[in-house]
Amino acid sequence: MNFWTLAGLPGIVFLGAVFGIPLVLIVIRSFTDPGPENYLEIFTNERYLGSILRTVGMSLTVTLVCLVLAYPYAYLMARSSTFVKLLLGAMLLTSYWTSSLVRTFAWGAILNNTGIINQFLQDLGVIDQPLPLIRNMFAVFVGMTHVLLPYAVLAIYATLRTIDVDLERAALGMGARPVKAFWRITFPLSLPGVAAGAILVFVIGLGFYLTPMYLGGPGQELVSEMVAREVQDFLRPGRAAALSVVLLVFVGLILVIATRFVGLGAIVGNAAIDGRKNAAK
Repeated sequence: MNFWTLAGLPGIVFLGAVFGIPLVLIVIRSFTDPGPENYLEIFTNERYLGSILRTVGMSLTVTLVCLVLAYPYAYLMARSSTFVKLLLGAMLLTSYWTSSLVRTFAWGAILNNTGIINQFLQDLGVIDQPLPLIRNMFAVFVGMTHVLLPYAVLAIYATLRTIDVDLERAALGMGARPVKAFWRITFPLSLPGVAAGAILVFVIGLGFYLTPMYLGGPGQELVSEMVAREVQDFLRPGRAAALSVVLLVFVGLILVIATRFVGLGAIVGNAAIDGRKNAAK
């Protein structure tokens, strides 16, 4: 073992104990409280299946919208002047560093029946009754998109920063139109960043609890809410543990497939190299 391996060993042991032991206890409890029938109930009960499908569908929808919104933002950051880049970066980081609790409650104030949107439309005479903008999946979608968008932007930006602008200029110099140069050169080279952003947003979205709990409505629980209800309302920690294990296995499969076919290591490496270059400057 070299010096750095030995120096990092205490941290590895600590993290393994902190995360590994509780995980093992949850898996054991999912099979023993009261028994393996916890999993049978999850995969045969429409209530649990509906929650799982709703969670996956919401995460997929949020991921697609985040990518559509994040790519132009990240591209503008990567290709703009220093002032514009700093301005866009400051706006992004301000949102990123703001607590998700604060952002969720802010959307509750905006989408409420007496919130800014409904009040504005009623003052204009456009509507007579408040629009149902909260306590539904639409509100959950808006809140999750706002919280997760910075992750997609940062992942795509990290890749766009590594693409040489001279490649686009060379294509333009050889007669290609700007749109064609983008689609034939820049976009294919940025796909690893797009894939990394998509996986990051999707995986984090699967475990969201606060936003759907506050902005969502009854009968539309996501898996995280179901886990909380199984423990708090129904006093079935074993069932909650089984739900958690199912979600964990699903996330693990996604990460394994992504690491095998997408090459997330290259994205992490590019981001680290980019950070070292900025520090050197």
